[in-house]
Amino acid sequence: MKDRSDPPNHVARDRRTSPIDECRSYDFIVCGAGSSGSVVAARLAEDSNASVLLLEAGGDDVSETVSNPGQWPLNLGSERDWAFVGQPAGGLGGRQLSLNMGKGLGGGSSINVMVWARGHREDWNHFAQEAGDEAWGYESVLGYYRRIEDWRGTPDALRRGVGGPVYVAQSQQPQPIARTLVDAAGLLGIPVFDSPNGEMMESAGGAAIADLRVRDGKRQSVFRSYVHRMEAGSNLTVVTHALVTRILIEGRRAVGVEILLNGERRQFRARCETILSLGAIQTPKVLMQSGIGPQAELQAHGIDVIQHLPGVGRNHQDHIAFGCTWAHRKSEAVSAGGCEATLYWKSDARLPAPDILQCQLEFAVPSPAEAEIETPEHGWTMFAGLAQPKSRGRVRLSGRNADDPVLIEPNSLSAEEDMAAAIATVELCRDIGNSSAFDPLVTHEAAPGLRDRAGLIDFIRKSAVSYWHQSGTAKMGQDWMSVVDGQLRVYGIASLRIADSSIMPRITVGNTMAPCVVIGERAADMIAKQHGLSTAAPASAAADANLEPAF
Repeated sequence: MKDRSDPPNHVARDRRTSPIDECRSYDFIVCGAGSSGSVVAARLAEDSNASVLLLEAGGDDVSETVSNPGQWPLNLGSERDWAFVGQPAGGLGGRQLSLNMGKGLGGGSSINVMVWARGHREDWNHFAQEAGDEAWGYESVLGYYRRIEDWRGTPDALRRGVGGPVYVAQSQQPQPIARTLVDAAGLLGIPVFDSPNGEMMESAGGAAIADLRVRDGKRQSVFRSYVHRMEAGSNLTVVTHALVTRILIEGRRAVGVEILLNGERRQFRARCETILSLGAIQTPKVLMQSGIGPQAELQAHGIDVIQHLPGVGRNHQDHIAFGCTWAHRKSEAVSAGGCEATLYWKSDARLPAPDILQCQLEFAVPSPAEAEIETPEHGWTMFAGLAQPKSRGRVRLSGRNADDPVLIEPNSLSAEEDMAAAIATVELCRDIGNSSAFDPLVTHEAAPGLRDRAGLIDFIRKSAVSYWHQSGTAKMGQDWMSVVDGQLRVYGIASLRIADSSIMPRITVGNTMAPCVVIGERAADMIAKQHGLSTAAPASAAADANLEPAF
């Protein structure tokens, strides 16, 4: 039998390039072919009676820089990257962060480091509390992960899935530097796990070899896993180079979208629903330029207010990291995308979930120029980061037109708690990296080196970079700052939902690709139920009644 995670060889390219009829309407229009939008579109199209249009602002994913895991850095700053830049941040000494974001089929999953991180149990339980819906809770989400995954590691019938569309595996032979990191963490008393996505995501944290989306040396993007595997000639139409400029609204109902397609303005109508999966920057921009957002800001740009939602663009969150680097004794090999080991831990044992996130890269990453740190020719870097930052930023408009750049205010390290956690994560990273376990592999610590508290704070402010996990700018919840309800429906506007990282009430622990897939699956299930579609069996608690709870 053919492996379900293998896409058919005969998938037609013309689905992405053939002209579309502007006079035609679709049942569903999904905006954005990234880690959530690809899932929503593919799942809805499983019902052959539903017509689905998937719009992507970027181009195709047919490039060696996409398929080859080791070439991901070459996509940064290219046509496959939105290449956003944050506004100067006081917490960073006035520096501006590069906020890279995938642009093209697969979105971030086509240019990222391919780490599969599910989010901590407390993340999903917080989602459920904010939404007022236990279907967002951890026990329910485990059902989704069992449906999603094609896990190729140690079996775990409760927490892992087999035969799903998402191939997940660990490196068969991790590089010595990755295995040494896990061993060094163990020497410090940090628990070591077989995988970061089993019990480790229910505990205080630990260290493990990373789960990756790499198969036979090739990247497995979410688009390839969900959309590309569908039969040619299906009811799913995918259009690239289609920039969504605004939502078409009649009365208080979304009826479609306006786009720029190869420079031409066109409109497409949705009979049932329009779904925004444009990411934490473009989603709030399109909402605001469509008249949905903070009244004062819209009026300042001459935009008619259709629905006053003060939370649009607010609650911006991101994982911030500080590169700690060591020099190798000799040049060492790099596997996959260079990230094979990861660590989550608490800066304070009283915290409900890890607030420290560390991912190892098997090469030396240059520090920002402001840090004035020399990068060794051969080395490795641990990105010591904040898993649960308390700082909140904002996304604002600079104008009412599609080509007016969005203004991103990350506000990084503005919260006092974040600096305390930053110091803790860098100190822990140094303790691990300077362990005797690394003596056979490294010569010395290149960054940050021994510093007093003031020097360490200076290093943190000058070396901070983004993990590119922007989230939260159209959050799910029930308070006055919420933009969508527990069903991901935009408050005050019928037939409009959001399914991407912008709906996160708070950012999840770890890389955000896997949670975005869950968000896409949840959205598809809710839409399918409302409209009577026949899709994959829901990941319900009833379907998994034979399994014991995880907690």
